[in-house]
Amino acid sequence: MTRRDFIFSTTILSGSFILGCNSSNSSNDKIDLYKINPSTMQEESEKHKRTWMSFVANDYIWESRQIPEVKKNLVLLAKTIAKYEPISILVNPNDKNEAMELLNGSNSTFPIELIEFRVDDLWFRDTAPTFVTDRDGKKAGINFNFNGWGEKQEHTYDSRVADFIIKKSASKTINSNLVLEGGSFEIDGIGTAILTESSVLNSNRNPNFNKKQFEEELKLLLGIKKIIWLKGVKGKDITDAHVDFYARFSKVGTVLVSRENYTKSYDYDITRENIEILQNSTDAEGNPLEVIVIDNPDTFNESFGYKDFASGYIGYYVCNNAVIMQKFGDKVADQNAFNIIQNQFPDRVVEQISTDGIASGGGSIHCSTQQEPMA
Repeated sequence: MTRRDFIFSTTILSGSFILGCNSSNSSNDKIDLYKINPSTMQEESEKHKRTWMSFVANDYIWESRQIPEVKKNLVLLAKTIAKYEPISILVNPNDKNEAMELLNGSNSTFPIELIEFRVDDLWFRDTAPTFVTDRDGKKAGINFNFNGWGEKQEHTYDSRVADFIIKKSASKTINSNLVLEGGSFEIDGIGTAILTESSVLNSNRNPNFNKKQFEEELKLLLGIKKIIWLKGVKGKDITDAHVDFYARFSKVGTVLVSRENYTKSYDYDITRENIEILQNSTDAEGNPLEVIVIDNPDTFNESFGYKDFASGYIGYYVCNNAVIMQKFGDKVADQNAFNIIQNQFPDRVVEQISTDGIASGGGSIHCSTQQEPMA
């Protein structure tokens, strides 16, 4: 029941590159936060212009038994989302013909666009830019300096994804001092965020930031007022416990949180700690949170690997007029999760699909997508 295993590069990479107003690596230097202009991130359920994804499963990252299934899962996910909004997919040149063949005859309601661009991996929640609205009301993309989840995986191409997508979307660029990934924060749209300390307050990403400095910059970038901190855990998965595996806002004041019931999993204690913290937390307006627990499945498909299998329902994706969520073959748990999600999003179609190949690599539907808002 873990997430992605560590896949270290066989070459020495350049490391995290710090952009923006302060590029010093000295922990004694003052980090100048006030050159960053305020911007605001829209909540995921707001209207999208399109979804960004990739079609890739490189053999220097994925096992041979996983690759065909992962690509089939990505196509299924793209076809499902394309019922509700346009899709733009980055594809390695040598994978384009296969992508076209698998997408052939999709007859989707909205267009599926293939764009040739080299990528290492498929986790666009983390490598693609986070779109925000700048102080002038214009769309901008934040480059959060992706460094392979703390130099754990090859990311030569993935480190270029954010800037490429920002340019393709004709958006302005916001360069951050922070190193983090889109899956490491969750917002409610009115000023509240949830993060795990283990992922972002980590020397493998932000060695020169203390919690206060980190909060000040992230609040400016995303337009948030309060951060609820979960402890998380370092070193158990490649992300160091991204929050989008554990807790998500379904609406203002309501948080969906996963609960792991396999007692030998490290997530057994972590998920219970998360529930307790959130039950005792308030949002940016001082209101207590309603916490709704979704139990992880007791069984799942181990055909493509089980060590890093991400077996949880919190990694759903909210697109225009729909919610795309996973199922794992545990009929009771799948149905329970579906019922909760449908109840939380009564005005949207809930599509429950199997993406076991993607899950075997330690991620979710949410991890594989990144939304671009209308404005």
